[in-house]
Amino acid sequence: MDQVLVVVESPAKARTIKKYLGKGYSVKASVGHIRDLPEREMGIAIEDGFAPKYVAVKGKAKIVTELRREAAKSVMILLATDMDREGEAIAWHLKEVLGKTKIPIRRIIFNEITQKAIQEAVASPRDIDLDKVNAQQARRILDRLFGYLISPVLWKIFYRGLSAGRVQSVGLRLICEREREIRAFVPAEYWTIEGMLATGRGEEFATKLLRIDGRKPEITGKSGADEILESIKRETLSVREVSEKEKLRNAQPPFITSTLQREAAGRLGFSAKKTMLIAQQLYEGVDLGSEGAVGLISYMRTDSTRLSAEAHAQGTAYLRETFGADMPATGRKVYKKTKGSQDAHEAIRPTDCYRTPDSMKQHLGKDQLSLYWLIWQRFLASLAAPAVYRVVEADIMAGDRYLMRSNGRTLVKPGFLAIMQDQKAEQDEMLPALAPGDPVAIRSLDASQHFTEPPPRYTEASLIKELEDKGIGRPSTYASILGVIQARDYVNKKASALFPTELGEKVWGTLESYFRDVFEVDFTARMEMELDKVEEGKDDWRAVVKLFYDPLTVDLDAIQGKGAELKKLVQEETKEICANCGKSLVKKWGKNGPFLACPGFPECRFTRPLEEVEAIDRKCPQCGGGLVHRTGRFGRFIACQKYPVCKYTEAVTLGIPCPTKGCSGQISEKRSRRGRLFYGCTMYPKCTFASWDKPTGQLCPSCSNANLVEKNSAKKGTYLKCPSCRHEVTS
Repeated sequence: MDQVLVVVESPAKARTIKKYLGKGYSVKASVGHIRDLPEREMGIAIEDGFAPKYVAVKGKAKIVTELRREAAKSVMILLATDMDREGEAIAWHLKEVLGKTKIPIRRIIFNEITQKAIQEAVASPRDIDLDKVNAQQARRILDRLFGYLISPVLWKIFYRGLSAGRVQSVGLRLICEREREIRAFVPAEYWTIEGMLATGRGEEFATKLLRIDGRKPEITGKSGADEILESIKRETLSVREVSEKEKLRNAQPPFITSTLQREAAGRLGFSAKKTMLIAQQLYEGVDLGSEGAVGLISYMRTDSTRLSAEAHAQGTAYLRETFGADMPATGRKVYKKTKGSQDAHEAIRPTDCYRTPDSMKQHLGKDQLSLYWLIWQRFLASLAAPAVYRVVEADIMAGDRYLMRSNGRTLVKPGFLAIMQDQKAEQDEMLPALAPGDPVAIRSLDASQHFTEPPPRYTEASLIKELEDKGIGRPSTYASILGVIQARDYVNKKASALFPTELGEKVWGTLESYFRDVFEVDFTARMEMELDKVEEGKDDWRAVVKLFYDPLTVDLDAIQGKGAELKKLVQEETKEICANCGKSLVKKWGKNGPFLACPGFPECRFTRPLEEVEAIDRKCPQCGGGLVHRTGRFGRFIACQKYPVCKYTEAVTLGIPCPTKGCSGQISEKRSRRGRLFYGCTMYPKCTFASWDKPTGQLCPSCSNANLVEKNSAKKGTYLKCPSCRHEVTS
């Protein structure tokens, strides 16, 4: 029997789709791109209209051979890669490689991996969308041009291996500029006055000073606050006005990529990369036992809050059955498009909302269940009726000058809040019955000192929102932007806040000095809009590439012959003296961080580490010299002060024995090849114990495991957790 070859991107997706298609179909995975620009050369013929040179991706020869073998046995090839630009480009490359088979090659797309969606897609194949391919090709070429031409400038100043991506550098810029704002911020003092009042019946309620002589109070010091307090206490207080109304609170729309990443960061503590990895698993299919592999959510790279008529109907039916007829909101909800939204396909939603999180518990891992629960809940809440509050506002006058306000709020109908069970309970704020003219008395009234605060540092969630609001990047790029700037050591994440490293600030300082125009936020946002026009067939991709390449060449021409000036941007002269020639050492940068070097290079090649040397109250066992803490490529270590004459070293330990049974080693700080801190045994490689979390040596009170580790999160702060039984210990 003749077969149809279906090519997807991942093996997990292949298994799920194969189940729905059955006999007569061979479903194979390309495992991402099979062709790309070459690794070790630019691969773009600029003078030939930016023509790209595509080569086979390293390690994909076996996959291509298998696809060609299956194609030879097939009567048709259906390319079922993801439905975004990247997926369309992968499909085009597959067609270019498999096109010699002389059999029809068509494209199919689907927003969810369900039997109905797959069968409908197979029944209506289409041609590859070359406009979408060209938009991806233009983005890829621009990224290569920017990275390939600007990164070498950083290599001359710092070291080889740094990168200056087209979009990642704008993300770095936002973080560095926010850090400058924080450093330059000067706090201003201000005071507020609030307290408790009481009715004639003794019922107490909170209040706050709102106006003085009809204007917002500006109290900048204690003396002024005390004077106002005393003045209010001398006055007679009475209710001037009471207003009551119903207030509706609407649910947020269903998730798009950016809002899913932000919500998962805030509620679950997931990085953007982790969120997308788990969402991909839920989309491609999860084994549900007797049902086999099933796709649980719709496509997770989207900027649209739209819902299909079928999804809307199923969701509202579920709400009626579960919560009653009053739960669904009337009519279809239409949400405002975000800036630059392509609105190409639906919001992120469950493929079947009757697959509740509770029914999925036995089939999903902890993180998968948490993310699925978030998506399922948000989808249903977006269809539900608004929450209804009874809001009461009372204005109280103290004499003729001072207006104080008290607010009350009571939840009348929970609406969508009945579904959002994870949120902290909304506390009712009750006001006693008040009427105009009622006298009230002061129970307590105090002045509180405050200081204005600097803007907060970005978190992954808030940076994604900022990028989205400014039109920088697209749903598929947010996780990559955050991943790259952290992997390059430009940015560190502490708790949930993003801090620029010294290297990151130096890199942005260089880019700001010589390439500021091409890394302007508006410039990059305009580039995204032009790429959208290419996808819509309105612009030629070569013209768009040239439009943004030309300003880059102007900047590159301007720095020609300025090698010495570039290096001086980051080389700081120190008071340290070269041991060989007596010159003042300068601070330079290398793969292992900053170090001191002689400015007389290459005649004098003296260098030494830059770390703050901390003396230890012990002697070197080899030469009797002093011991000091130093920092190297793999973290802190103890070394002889007489290095390089004496090369004695030892590991810095935590003073905790290795928890591996029978091991006599100690736990020490180490660094991975990528510079990430972890903890391992000093007896390595004989003992392979390792932990990303810091061991404490404390016994778990639940299972008596001696390896409680230290964890940290934005919600919980620092706490201890047992890696065996998962028991948590909070202070």
